[in-house]
Amino acid sequence: MPSRVRARLRAALVAAVATTATAATLGPAESQPARTAPLFEQQVLFKASQDPGYACFRIPAIVKTKDGTLLAFAEGRVLNCGDSADIDIVLKRSTDGGSTWGPLQVVNEGNGDTHGNPAPIVDHETGRILLAETYNTGRTDSGSCSVPCDRTPHLQYSDDDGRTWSQPRDLSPQILPADWNSWYATGPVHGIQLTKGKHAGRLVFGVNTETWDGSRVSANHAALIVSDDGGDNWRVGATDSWPISAADGTFRQKPSEVTLTERADGRILISGREQDGTDLGHRSQTYSSDGGDSFTGPFRDQPDLYTPQVQGATLRLGNRILLSAPGDPDRRRTMMIRSSYDSGETWESVDRGKVVTTDWSGYSDMAEIDASTVGLMYEGGAVDARDEIRFARFDEDWLGPRRGPDPTTPDLAIGAPRATVLGGPAKTDGVFGGALEFDGRDDAVRLPYRTQLPLGSGEFTVSLFFRYSATSGEQPFLWMGGIGSTQPQVWMRGEPANDRVRALITTREGYGTVHTSSVWAGGAANDGEWHHLALRRGDGRLTLFVDGRAVSTTDVPGSVSRNSPFGVHVGQRMDSRAFLTGTLDDVRVWNRALGDAELTAASATRSDTRKKVNTRDTVLWLPMDQVG
Repeated sequence: MPSRVRARLRAALVAAVATTATAATLGPAESQPARTAPLFEQQVLFKASQDPGYACFRIPAIVKTKDGTLLAFAEGRVLNCGDSADIDIVLKRSTDGGSTWGPLQVVNEGNGDTHGNPAPIVDHETGRILLAETYNTGRTDSGSCSVPCDRTPHLQYSDDDGRTWSQPRDLSPQILPADWNSWYATGPVHGIQLTKGKHAGRLVFGVNTETWDGSRVSANHAALIVSDDGGDNWRVGATDSWPISAADGTFRQKPSEVTLTERADGRILISGREQDGTDLGHRSQTYSSDGGDSFTGPFRDQPDLYTPQVQGATLRLGNRILLSAPGDPDRRRTMMIRSSYDSGETWESVDRGKVVTTDWSGYSDMAEIDASTVGLMYEGGAVDARDEIRFARFDEDWLGPRRGPDPTTPDLAIGAPRATVLGGPAKTDGVFGGALEFDGRDDAVRLPYRTQLPLGSGEFTVSLFFRYSATSGEQPFLWMGGIGSTQPQVWMRGEPANDRVRALITTREGYGTVHTSSVWAGGAANDGEWHHLALRRGDGRLTLFVDGRAVSTTDVPGSVSRNSPFGVHVGQRMDSRAFLTGTLDDVRVWNRALGDAELTAASATRSDTRKKVNTRDTVLWLPMDQVG
């Protein structure tokens, strides 16, 4: 045994005492009294200060063995937190449902290279645990693997419940086609064994790969890897490939880090991270109806399923499928669990997700502990998502029952469904009869996604009436698109601390060019009276109108809606970190630049003028006068 491993094992045995002692304050499951309250508890599972010999731990993966033992895998990063340095695959075991954990074991030592991306799978017929993993030549700095990256798949197994492991074998001859000659990644998340239909017993895990054409990466691939003989032999099954444009480096999607769940009807739900494609959203998914041999269609984006660009995990629990992933649409923070009650066809919105932590958080995986209890393993930290890997246990009572529908308000745009009313804004007098008054805490109106809402690269006009008297804080009126410094977006808000009303657009052009244009009018208009606000993009100008007073700046090229989560929020920031304290009425958006006379009509306070502009170029129209 290498001396480095022996030293780590000695240190880990000492650290394990502390881990076990901390967990023991909760008590093993069998010693606890009958629970009457929902279960939620968590502990730190891997941390550099707790597990000496490593600078950082990342990339969690977890399974429950046939004998009921939980196996928690991670990458033990020796030199730094970078993705391509000296990395080992490490493991901790729990035989009491995650209450306590044994010492750190080194399953696969990198010896200077990168051995990572653990993707464990349990064969419940034989009890064998298989571990797919990926190798590449290591670096001594924290840089990324040089492109084209020399990544190759390998496999180990354990026949004694994870106590010892076989020597790794190279799977390249079976599952590394010649044109997958750059990036290659197994998982990283648990694979599954199918239980239904003619493919029952089949083992399946996911990979994502790239093709190098000799000068650049020219295609991305997401694929399933299957075995029908308990893992002795493997082959490439379903594959979805997306070419990269030679001209500007753009591509529609790059589904990666896929997580698999067998639905109740036997179909496989495949959900993946989406990275920088022109399609909207940071999550993408598809299905397989033939045990992973093929996909039912290409991956499709999920624009209103808010996450940052990060790996996530799915797991079936009773009548729902769970998704673990951060809920912030821009940054890796706020780990939450969201449910789907229709086998992954739709997902709970971010306001309905169950928050695990508001800390920074990243990669995750889940395992079923029993019929109503889940173990969640996730990256988290108060300062950085890579600070530590935590293990949380929760039950279905903690998740709570399915919530009933929220109230709605009409959207008068042709063919539009009603918009969702969140929090409980009060009905009050408005410019045209009724309006909605927001409390600054959780009140908002959110539109369900439809393809007419993204404004793209074209001209547009936004118009609304607002009234507020707040003297501090960010006061969002309307937000369309993503959030952050690089995500395409359009927003208008009051900034009383800066004594102004401001609008901003961020665009993406080509693969990586980001533009931002911002325009503001002096005076916060926070006098408690009604004011009209409009934003027009047209003729190369971005113009803000406050009560007919125009302030203009130069427009910037590119799309205001691509490659990011997409939402339309009234009275709320896209990431829910600011809410309006004030009142809004008659919110409208057109997918063209209105002329001056049309804008004058839109700002008029006579209700009969509104009927004249309900045309097919009306993207949304919220009168804000009804809630039901």
